[in-house]
Amino acid sequence: MCSIMGYCGSEAAYESFAEGFQETVSRGPDDSRIVDTGDGLLGFHRLSIMGLHPEGMQPFELNGSYVVCNGEIYGFEKMKAELQAKGYPFRSGSDCEILLPLYREYGTEMFGMLDAEYAMILFDGETKEYVAARDPIGIRPLYYGYDKSGTIVFASEAKNLVKLVKQVMPFPPGHYYKNGKFVCYRDIAKAEKICDNDLETVCKNIHDKLVAGVEKRLVADAKVGFLLSGGLDSSLVCAIAASKSDKPIRTFAIGMDIDAIDLKYAKQVADYIGSDHTEVIMTKEEVLDSLEHVIHLLGTYDITTIRASMGMYLCCKYIHEHTDIRVLLTGEISDELFGYKYTDFAPSAAEFQAEAEKRIRELHMYDVLRADRCISVNSLEARVPFGDLDFVQYVMEIDPEKKLNKYGKGKYLLRHAFEGDNILPEEILWREKAAFSDAVGHSMVDDLKAYAECCYSDAEWQEKAAKYTYATPFTKESLLYREIFEKYYPGQAEMVVDFWMPNKNWEGCNVNDPSARVLTNYGDSGK
Repeated sequence: MCSIMGYCGSEAAYESFAEGFQETVSRGPDDSRIVDTGDGLLGFHRLSIMGLHPEGMQPFELNGSYVVCNGEIYGFEKMKAELQAKGYPFRSGSDCEILLPLYREYGTEMFGMLDAEYAMILFDGETKEYVAARDPIGIRPLYYGYDKSGTIVFASEAKNLVKLVKQVMPFPPGHYYKNGKFVCYRDIAKAEKICDNDLETVCKNIHDKLVAGVEKRLVADAKVGFLLSGGLDSSLVCAIAASKSDKPIRTFAIGMDIDAIDLKYAKQVADYIGSDHTEVIMTKEEVLDSLEHVIHLLGTYDITTIRASMGMYLCCKYIHEHTDIRVLLTGEISDELFGYKYTDFAPSAAEFQAEAEKRIRELHMYDVLRADRCISVNSLEARVPFGDLDFVQYVMEIDPEKKLNKYGKGKYLLRHAFEGDNILPEEILWREKAAFSDAVGHSMVDDLKAYAECCYSDAEWQEKAAKYTYATPFTKESLLYREIFEKYYPGQAEMVVDFWMPNKNWEGCNVNDPSARVLTNYGDSGK
């Protein structure tokens, strides 16, 4: 993954900076470096993925300017060739080395040119100012805050900043920072037009753009693996990758030891696509023992995120400890684009679209955060094909009337797009998927709720929950998570905008548990 940090002022204290930066060394265990720009500090922890040689180590420097970037820039070779033709020298095979020459040529216009998932901090040696930017979805993390003198500090994770600034906030996706202001360069959630293609054309485009999104994410100088839950989204990513690979891909699935719903479906997919498949089994004891550590690494108190992170963290921990894989492809972001169980209750196409926009804009605080932290804390890199910018933009522009569940099956467009490929068994392609936190085993969520019940009497939880006026805990489970969060991130609850829950304003969605299990249309999901 890599970790970056920038203290954007000459009064930066090296020891305090280094102490905060050390909090995320697991994101980049291969090498670490902090440079003094002459007007502040830039730090980089490296996880070698592209350009594995020492020359690929950051910060990169060009005529007194410096940059650190945690990212993957797709198609960088063409840009690099154009910059070389203009006389810019390159020392490494790293995709991120093109950033300083790009900035010299195009300034802040460069951010809209990148097909990338990235977070970066740049020091302009000519103007002596700092510039920072983040990809339009926020797949790569970036946070910021101001120290007591008003100097801005950027870092990959909140835990880098909690001792340096008063309030930690997420850097807004699709924005850059310059001259003290955050400027939106791309709002990918907002459809600038509505695509009026017919259904078959829409599905063909979905198919081709997702295949392209997977293909470009298979390119790495390090070994690549795949998280496979047995549900539609991860199964499609794995099946596409398998069809493009000349040897079996490596897939990994996790489930509880007693009632894992998805393990059997993941194995069915693995057998069908011929992958080298590993099942990871977790127990109630492992889940409860890992809970505090997981909340610390996540930096959230959101119930949905924490539940879904337990299995993902333990699976990635296994991969880190037992394999030499460094990159993992995952199936996140499909739900927000195509709909999920609760969006079946959307009262209109306009409401569906508005909800999708909201979810895409907030994803960096929830599912995208979960994937990043669970994977990166285990010194791995996450790649998210459903987050491909071209793919997301196209799906957001599809007429929302076509995305409503009028077909008797959720995510119909995505399923129909791959119906003729035969890259998945029919029953997997058309299977209703359980929520990930339920699919690893209904008992896991039940164990977490039971544990929380034992931690507080009814009177205690009501008294303690009332102390939190922002995002007030509404169950004993949510109070437990909030108290652990406050232990590591005191007073930083506003980093998260709200609980990730169904839209309570819709009929059938006014529930007090985020699991889709409580919705009336859950039906055969998870069986």
